[in-house]
Amino acid sequence: MDLSGIPVSRYHEALHRGEITCAATVEYFLHRIEQARHLNAYLEVFGSEALEQARKLDEQRKKGTATGKLHGVVFSLKDVICYKNHRATAGSRILSGFTSPYSATAVERLLKEEAIIIGRVNCDEFGMGSSNENSAYGKVLHPIDETRVPGGSSGGSAAAVKAGLCMISLGSDTGGSVRQPADFCGIIGLKPTYGRISRYGLIAYASSFDQIGILANHIEDVALTLEVMAGADPNDSTSSHNQVPEYSRLLQGSGKFNIACFHEAIRHPGLDREMAEKISHFIRQLKEQGHRVDILPFELMDYVAPAYYILTTAEASSNLSRYDAIKYGNRRHVGEDDITTFYKINRTTGFGKEVKRRIMLGTFVLSAGYYDAYFTKAQKVRKLVTDKILSVFKNYDFIIMPNSPVPAFKSGEKTEDPITMYLADIYTVMANMTGCPAISLPLFQHSEGIPFGLQVMANRFNELSLLRFSKQLLENNY
Repeated sequence: MDLSGIPVSRYHEALHRGEITCAATVEYFLHRIEQARHLNAYLEVFGSEALEQARKLDEQRKKGTATGKLHGVVFSLKDVICYKNHRATAGSRILSGFTSPYSATAVERLLKEEAIIIGRVNCDEFGMGSSNENSAYGKVLHPIDETRVPGGSSGGSAAAVKAGLCMISLGSDTGGSVRQPADFCGIIGLKPTYGRISRYGLIAYASSFDQIGILANHIEDVALTLEVMAGADPNDSTSSHNQVPEYSRLLQGSGKFNIACFHEAIRHPGLDREMAEKISHFIRQLKEQGHRVDILPFELMDYVAPAYYILTTAEASSNLSRYDAIKYGNRRHVGEDDITTFYKINRTTGFGKEVKRRIMLGTFVLSAGYYDAYFTKAQKVRKLVTDKILSVFKNYDFIIMPNSPVPAFKSGEKTEDPITMYLADIYTVMANMTGCPAISLPLFQHSEGIPFGLQVMANRFNELSLLRFSKQLLENNY
């Protein structure tokens, strides 16, 4: 049985009919992972442990005690999500050798529902990157065209799902790090509302932006995984106490919706011409189907990415100050040097180029004399953007736009031009600035032979309507 793209519901049916076992499923994925080692998607595979867990689940099923919603479903974890007694390095040498003493709340909830975690996957260091070329452990290759990047920072997650090296993967999304690699690889990537999923156990990049996200092939699997992980957590004061719907049971539904597009987004001069044409054709099809689609002005578009990078680098400067090579992680012996030299040597050798760049940028915008000129103004922009987006949702159900101005680009194409790389996040950072949920849907194919998706954003805590609409779009296959 080909398990690489099977939805969870069909997999569970096969298990209960005795056509497959959890142990055979894990062996299947371990074989595929070994065959695809050159993609560098996995940093570590928990082979023997996953097999042992699978055999226990098979025994439980025989006894009739297997009740988990994710029974036997094979997951991978982005290397920024903690799993007790397993290493977590955030793709960085500063944390090489670190073993987490606890599991993220999201991971605990997966395991409680009998999921199997098969390994941790590669990512840009501390989630800082849009191409997965910033990992200390080597770049990840695109599973369709190995000359291209899979996107970032959750590139290992996206590549693993697309290449059939797991069923579902958890990533993190600070400014598009789930949606953009999902877009590049042609799978589904959901960033939930800020606070919908606990951040406890997620290694922080920018705490007011970070959110655990889901990458999968099927919208039903995304809904089920969100249903399991979402909800309040006493370990995370920013987690929401809003009731969590049974997303997986409530997906069915149809209707006509009010949809907004931003002129500055779909007519942006940096948007690939073919992508712009296909999205415009898609909008016309939506109208023909009876949806209301309006193109609105969004005069703040050019301010969104600069404000995002000021705020996130400032938060990164603060969050990453804890990595001093004393309490945990990598330490380089420096003899009898003073403490300042000790810190300098270890942080210089432990952090990669991009992380050091963002730490320095963040420290600069927080420094005396520049705080008001940069950080305070960026916070004001964030407030303006949030107010604007929330006002749009008073009259519209969804906002649609690209995920990226270009399809998956060639490896090395943008590494020497960080500003161009940063500006490529112009479409995705808006959802993180505002805390709104957003999803990337694999709807299009580029003439260069690679997929690209459409981003759909909804109002805060409207994941159910977002998932329903996404299912409708995918099934209608516009």
